[in-house]
Amino acid sequence: MKKPAEQIEQVAPKHQTPSSWIERATEFGPSTISLVIANAIPLLGVIFFGWSTFAVVAIYWAENVVIGILNVFKIIFANPDLSQVKMPFVPKTGEQRELMQQLIQDGDQSTKLLHGMKFFLVPFFIFHYGLFCTVHGVFVMVLLGGDGPFDNAGPDPSQMFRLFTEEHLWWGVGALAVSHTISFFVNYIGKGEYRKCLPIFLMFQPYVRIVVLHIAILIGAFAVIALGSPMLVVILLIFGKTVLDLGFHVREHDRPTNAPTTNSLSIN
Repeated sequence: MKKPAEQIEQVAPKHQTPSSWIERATEFGPSTISLVIANAIPLLGVIFFGWSTFAVVAIYWAENVVIGILNVFKIIFANPDLSQVKMPFVPKTGEQRELMQQLIQDGDQSTKLLHGMKFFLVPFFIFHYGLFCTVHGVFVMVLLGGDGPFDNAGPDPSQMFRLFTEEHLWWGVGALAVSHTISFFVNYIGKGEYRKCLPIFLMFQPYVRIVVLHIAILIGAFAVIALGSPMLVVILLIFGKTVLDLGFHVREHDRPTNAPTTNSLSIN
């Protein structure tokens, strides 16, 4: 009979010396390269087109819409292998472990249940995330859009469309959309991430990125405005956003040592 320590060693992943997140980011190849290039477009816009701080932040807001659209497709195409699903948390109670083990044991029935949940999750996500992005967009436009084409009635979609067209911001939005689409096909589909994600977890995934990233962006944007929007500080804002993006990219697609799977749970 094996000792408890030996059983734990079999279940828990062996510790590996983590490489820097920059080194891990380079391992993703096309998706990392496209991410860096896409984040460089706003930099070119600031230098050659004179994009304002608000224009740059507006592009980043539009990026959230792109992420939401792709997340809908992630939920739809999710087809998890329940024994290999990556857990965003470590089950802390016996009940949680038993629930996950029961899902695995039920096999086909659990898979059908997960697919059936999509009929609720997809429309709920579209409504909730859409409302979240709308409120977030109004917040950004009211606070930073003093130089935007907005009247006293406040911003509306037609005014935003005119802003993006007149300022040539669609180039920035398009580049970021291409980057996230490449990541979707290379990592989510090509590397089989759709087999390791539960639809219910995917529904909450974009919010963490938006909250953390845009709090940092808004703080940086207010600092830029307070300093009179010097080009150097705007460039630093774009650089900081790129670094944060790479960090989130690595965290989302590279969890070999710290993300338990349902296969690693034991209820013996």
